[in-house]
Amino acid sequence: MNKHEKLNYVEFQAKDLVATKAFFSAVFEWNFVDYGPDYTSFSDQGLDGGFFKADACSLTSNCGALLIFYSSDIKATFEKVTSNGGIIVRPIFDFPGGHRFHFTEPSGNEFAVWTDKNV
Repeated sequence: MNKHEKLNYVEFQAKDLVATKAFFSAVFEWNFVDYGPDYTSFSDQGLDGGFFKADACSLTSNCGALLIFYSSDIKATFEKVTSNGGIIVRPIFDFPGGHRFHFTEPSGNEFAVWTDKNV
């Protein structure tokens, strides 16, 4: 549901739309709708969004925003990320709210996964 002045949609660059779609489908069970060869969208993931064809990527080291997934089993999610082509850029670490790790997906965009459960 669209809500006045609330976050509604996010867009990311993607060097390889096919690989990025395959990664998110396998790891997080996302479904995509293509709008031509250079754009794909996803929905029902907490925040709707899309990926557009571009050579750039979003990393925290270049001041990109960090979107963070929640997991009730961070070790299982870690394994799904790595076995489907994700690159770990920060292994599981403790922080005041629990544990998390950072990864890049096949197009190079950085995301994180956190949990409040014991590891």
